[in-house]
Amino acid sequence: MSEVQEATNQLLDGNLHGNQRSIQVTESGSRSESEHLQVTIGATVPTGFEQTAADEVREKLGSSCKISKDRGKIYFDISVESLAQVHCLRSVDNLFVVVKEFKDYQFKETKEEVLKDFEELAGKLPWSEPLKVWKVNTSFKKKKTKRKKINQNSSKEKIDNGQGDRADERDDTKGFTNKTLGSHILDYYENPAIKEEISTLVGDDLASCKDEADEGSKEDTPEVLKFRVTCNRAGEKHCFSSNEAARDFGGAVQDYFKWKADMTNFDVEVLLNIHDNEIVVGIALTEESLHRRNITHFGPTTLRSTLAYGMLRLCAPQPTDIIVDPMCGTGAIPIEGATEWSNCYHIAGDNNPLAVNRAANNISSLLTKSQMKEGKVPWGLPIDAVQWDSCHLPLRTGSVDIIVTDMPFGKRMGSKKRNWNLYPACLREMSRVCRPGTGRAVLLTQDKKCFTKALSGMGHVWRKVHTVWVNIGGLHAAVYLLKRTPQAFVHPVEHDGERAPW
Repeated sequence: MSEVQEATNQLLDGNLHGNQRSIQVTESGSRSESEHLQVTIGATVPTGFEQTAADEVREKLGSSCKISKDRGKIYFDISVESLAQVHCLRSVDNLFVVVKEFKDYQFKETKEEVLKDFEELAGKLPWSEPLKVWKVNTSFKKKKTKRKKINQNSSKEKIDNGQGDRADERDDTKGFTNKTLGSHILDYYENPAIKEEISTLVGDDLASCKDEADEGSKEDTPEVLKFRVTCNRAGEKHCFSSNEAARDFGGAVQDYFKWKADMTNFDVEVLLNIHDNEIVVGIALTEESLHRRNITHFGPTTLRSTLAYGMLRLCAPQPTDIIVDPMCGTGAIPIEGATEWSNCYHIAGDNNPLAVNRAANNISSLLTKSQMKEGKVPWGLPIDAVQWDSCHLPLRTGSVDIIVTDMPFGKRMGSKKRNWNLYPACLREMSRVCRPGTGRAVLLTQDKKCFTKALSGMGHVWRKVHTVWVNIGGLHAAVYLLKRTPQAFVHPVEHDGERAPW
């Protein structure tokens, strides 16, 4: 057995047996279970990008992935030692561990019978292993929060003449004496292929899991967990509402575990996902969506980072590519690109000075976050923010490899009427700066009629390759993948007979 596996087993044993919190788990054979514990993880993803998320799971975790019939969800199997890596996936919004899946659940005819079945279901489900995963996941989040607080107060610790550092050293020695083993875990999870500092999730937990076990054994009475049940239902043939299902199923869960119901300040969130005749019961592993990772300064139309990642993956960036977002808003797309594709150069531009300022602030915040995590001044990100006119870009003809942008919907920003002039002008300017033959563009818009009309007049320079239908805040939108044709751009002639300056 490798040193990494041995360290992971110690992490699992320290967390699972320190404080049972009323979870009925037998102690016999716990070590062997931890070594081979395989669980099914469910993830919500931006609708339309399920295949993109499945490809990322396959690449980064080596796990096969099943796309749910319920749009916006995927499922995959992992070992518990890979749980920290799951949190670093760029395409998923929320995570949960699957307790039980019913592919063809037979609902009774009356509401009373269906709700009665839900009550009886709670006591028949295999809760043990999913709750083990929840326990380990909770320890990750606690240590991550602790690390943030320590970094935020680092300036105060330096003023204390080093006393704080010595206290931390004593705590580390007390919590986990095997420093060599801990370093192997950090080396494993800081693999450049993952491109994420997993040490913030795992390192501290390894260093203090023994302390938590000791503290847990000293407690006279186990802490009563707080929980809530969230029901997500889709389908027209159900004779019950989501609230009714959550109420009755939640009452049975409360009776089974003796937990305390709390709709706001809860420890455990039990999920009851119902799609037609398919039911999936799970336990949430994320308190808030993972798409909030990059943006601190929000605008009226800030794009989710997970959707930005999906759009970038569509155009398959290659090393040294120049990627431009001519209407960047708060910079969600280029910031996500600079984080995941750091071997490319990203340019964020917008005609609104407020938007450019927000994008610059978000870039600065991300650098500060990186500095706090690494404890040193970062090298920076391959990204710049510029104010410009998206219809007259200050870029050379044929100098850009990829264009990725969220075009104005004409709802919160701009108007449908203005789009009829804006879209053709933008597509024309994008065709100018994009490299003929190899350039590509990924464009998001809800104004599909206007975009289709504008694209129909650009067939000599743009070819539509693929369309992904997505849901943006309840709006039915589309992501278009375009390929630049080999035809060279012909400069439009101005009214006075001169060419445009670019």
